[in-house]
Amino acid sequence: MPTPYRSTPVFDENTLPAALRGEHRTKAGVWGVIDVIEGKVKFTRSDRADATTLEPGKPGLILPEQPHFVEPLGPMRMQVHFYDQPPDISEI
Repeated sequence: MPTPYRSTPVFDENTLPAALRGEHRTKAGVWGVIDVIEGKVKFTRSDRADATTLEPGKPGLILPEQPHFVEPLGPMRMQVHFYDQPPDISEI
């Protein structure tokens, strides 16, 4: 499994930045993995008509340049890990 080259701090429902709550995207060649430590997070890919509920043991994969946003579903703690090659989220 590739090692992330960078990770965000751990955010909770109060410290999750507005930039992550609004639509944004990773750069070309950058994959992201949303790792929910506690609680639940709604993960919406803007280029698709669906949303996914993420929770511990069920990470979310962000493809390069994929528009997306997240929304806390109550109390939660999460972190985002960034990779320069496709990660295998089944190993997270």
